[in-house]
Amino acid sequence: MSTKAPKAKPRYKRILLKLSGEVMASAEDPISATVASKIAKQVKEIHELGVQIAIVIGGGNIWRGLTATHYGMDRTTADYMGMLATVLNGLALQDALEREGVYTRVQTAIEMKNVAEPFIRRKAIRHLEKKRVVIFVAGTGNPYFSTDTTAALRASEISAEILLKATKVDGIYDCDPKKNPKAKRFSRIRYIDALANRLQVMDSTAFSLCMDNHVPIIVFDMFKPGNLLAVALGKQVGTLVTEN
Repeated sequence: MSTKAPKAKPRYKRILLKLSGEVMASAEDPISATVASKIAKQVKEIHELGVQIAIVIGGGNIWRGLTATHYGMDRTTADYMGMLATVLNGLALQDALEREGVYTRVQTAIEMKNVAEPFIRRKAIRHLEKKRVVIFVAGTGNPYFSTDTTAALRASEISAEILLKATKVDGIYDCDPKKNPKAKRFSRIRYIDALANRLQVMDSTAFSLCMDNHVPIIVFDMFKPGNLLAVALGKQVGTLVTEN
């Protein structure tokens, strides 16, 4: 008589996953349906373990506000355009997740009632409790704030146990590993040291928010198969940023 293997037990009950806009792109398309599908399959894998998942997504694959300001564009206008770019990515990710059978809600910091729900903290938490993946778009709704800061803010607001910063690099280094093959990767680092050393994996406002609200961060390589699942199960992956 065959018996089913016991279901893996996740380390975290509620997480916030921060995705850069660039992870949605392929060499051919700024928003790739194939890439979105791969991300959705990874998210579904941990969702099926019972993990409550909220996602903040950037818009850098479509628009970079800071780059535009270097050419004379007004910073506020450029930032609002960037917020709208995150909405496109959020809707693409929502479609990919729902094609995988994962129920979702998109919540936006800028009102657009025909496209997404407004961000309401209690409603977001209720969606998570009902096993829906919540995708936060349009940043904080304010210029001058990055989507990293949005991720730190939303993680604090929904009482996420951990902020997972998904990148194309396998953690935090003391310098750019692409430029220096001798760069040292940290397995663990304190918020205060990441700030003092100006390690650029997240901006200082995001680090400070996480530090003040006791939200640990794991920076990991989203593109290595199995990494998101490994993080959710509490395995040593990437770099942990914490108080001590």
